[in-house]
Amino acid sequence: MIGRAPAWQRRSSRLRHPAQVIAVGFGTAVAVGTGLLSLPVATRSGERTGLVDALFTATSAVCVTGLVTVDTGSYWSGFGQAVILLLIQAGGLGIMTLATLFTVLLSRRLGLRARFLAQAETKSLDLTDVRAVVRRIVLFSLASEAVVAVALTARFATAYDEPFGEAVYDGVFHAVSAFNNAGFSTNADSLVGYVTDPWICLPIAAAVILGGLGFPVVFELLRCWRRPALWSVLTRITLALTGALLVLGTAVLTLAEFTNPRTLGPLGGGQKLLAGFFASTMTRTAGFNSVDIGAMRPESLLASDVLMFIGGGSAGTAGGIKVTTFGLLAFVLWSEMRGELHVHVGRRRIPASNQRQALAVALLSVGAVVTATFALLATTPYRLDVVLFEAVSAFATVGLSTGITATLPPQADLLLVVLMFAGRVGPLTLASALALRDRNRRFELPEERTIVG
Repeated sequence: MIGRAPAWQRRSSRLRHPAQVIAVGFGTAVAVGTGLLSLPVATRSGERTGLVDALFTATSAVCVTGLVTVDTGSYWSGFGQAVILLLIQAGGLGIMTLATLFTVLLSRRLGLRARFLAQAETKSLDLTDVRAVVRRIVLFSLASEAVVAVALTARFATAYDEPFGEAVYDGVFHAVSAFNNAGFSTNADSLVGYVTDPWICLPIAAAVILGGLGFPVVFELLRCWRRPALWSVLTRITLALTGALLVLGTAVLTLAEFTNPRTLGPLGGGQKLLAGFFASTMTRTAGFNSVDIGAMRPESLLASDVLMFIGGGSAGTAGGIKVTTFGLLAFVLWSEMRGELHVHVGRRRIPASNQRQALAVALLSVGAVVTATFALLATTPYRLDVVLFEAVSAFATVGLSTGITATLPPQADLLLVVLMFAGRVGPLTLASALALRDRNRRFELPEERTIVG
């Protein structure tokens, strides 16, 4: 008689889908980060951090969000800030990407299961190239962060008279945080003090855009940037919508805040454009701010909600539903309005499975934001536009805040923790991770149309 398998083996057999392992991986990273940030050595005062604050900060770092309940620069010690920086890097690259890299370095071999896990995290389209893709991701990320860190260090040291060691630390911290679209800053007011300095704002904005494009798009551009005809649908949609949203967001936010005396009003013409561009870029899920978000007008908050919800590119460090999801839904709508049976992007036909995935991600995301907004309205005294902004910022892993995060009750903080985790792992990934197995119908039911609209 064959005995039952051990409990640990039965549990591990349930984690066969890469999405499940990715969710567990991120959860483990959050748990480890929470434990480290709870240590007395992690704070400047030497006192233990409360569980909710430690959990919130660890989740925000791993999920590269940037929302904080305590000030990063003044509350956390050097050890605590180093932990946050490592969590940001791990979350940006992806837990499974790092795990795959370590496997390659230690054994020079990569099993089929590990390749599937890395493919799910990096969105690699060719399973045989996962090992090379992971290596390029890590090298490209570190190189990009190093370039931005050098530029910021030089500016901090020469223009703001920071000691060289402090300038290097601030440069590296902000470069890693920017490329990974995290938005953590060692300054209490984020980057408000540099609102008119293009030598600070533009390198950070460039790092945010580059990290948010997505690694497949970046690598394809490096490989065939002179031959746009060979670009994939992913690259075309990502570049077109990224450029369009950056320009549109800059125009809308600059015009809406142009005469606001608490944001762009006191600035000159060129400075207003710089601040508007920076604000638009940060809604790509970066989380830095060079003006007071809480002082923005309601129309600016609403425009930011839309931009944050859309987010950045797939398989990058950005959050949101992704520009590819938004773009596919736009093409689906256009094809439906024209009465076409299939959805085409350029000279390519989009399969129905892609369309269903885009719709599922969008609807699950809307449901998560609406539910969280309702709960926050019921548990806090803040008005709708402020609460909605906070919910979208958490779910889209942006990190921008109107200033209410630190004043929220513990139950609201825990709700934001769930939102940040779900937004980073992804609505569709999280949903599939909860399913124990795939279910395929062995038959088809008769078709019947229903009234729509």
